[in-house]
Amino acid sequence: MPPVKKSPQHIAIVMDGNGRWAQKRHLPRLAGHKRGVDALKTVIQACIGRGIPILTVFAFSSENWSRPTGEVSGLLELLNAALRRELSALHARGIRVRFLGSRHGLEPDLCTVLENAERATQANQEMILNVCFNYGGRWDIVDAAARLAAAGTSITEASMNAALSLAPCPDPDLLIRTGDEHRLSNFLLWQCAYSELYFSPALWPDFDAAELDLALEAYASRERRFGRTRPAPAVVPA
Repeated sequence: MPPVKKSPQHIAIVMDGNGRWAQKRHLPRLAGHKRGVDALKTVIQACIGRGIPILTVFAFSSENWSRPTGEVSGLLELLNAALRRELSALHARGIRVRFLGSRHGLEPDLCTVLENAERATQANQEMILNVCFNYGGRWDIVDAAARLAAAGTSITEASMNAALSLAPCPDPDLLIRTGDEHRLSNFLLWQCAYSELYFSPALWPDFDAAELDLALEAYASRERRFGRTRPAPAVVPA
């Protein structure tokens, strides 16, 4: 595909549809989550190939703990196994991995895996991969405000931006949600205030480089004004 003339520097993705993908094939839901890991690998490579330096994905929300116990434990095992299996490849490609979200209540072994992945890749500069795990947008805002208040720091837009978990990354230019669902689901509520939104009918395991290009084409066609009015057309002298 020819290069898109206006490319986002930061893409955020709600990876939705793993369970429905599996159900359509009469497979257990965890099979959909496993295929979702493959889709993420494909999208990471596609972003690198298209010069997109920051990718943020919603892997597990703070509300996902209410899912059936078997699915939750399977998701945690899948995350642990995927990290152990893929970390060396991510590191070799120059990808810095960050995990955004609360670690309160997580198993110590899982916390160690997350911390080791962050530490091993912290100097990489080819791309930043932010994985939102045990994350919620409301938690993020409340947590940042509470830490600012405890430190006696004035709560301003600038101080909040710096205290939120995504910092120091800039806000996403483009938010993609797969699975034909049209809502944010408590994802990056502050940071996506002026992000362009793109809703894909593709279920996440089917989302590939071609689907990403459709989102990039849609993004390139939009005019981002950040609340400002469109400039008046130039007046051509008679």
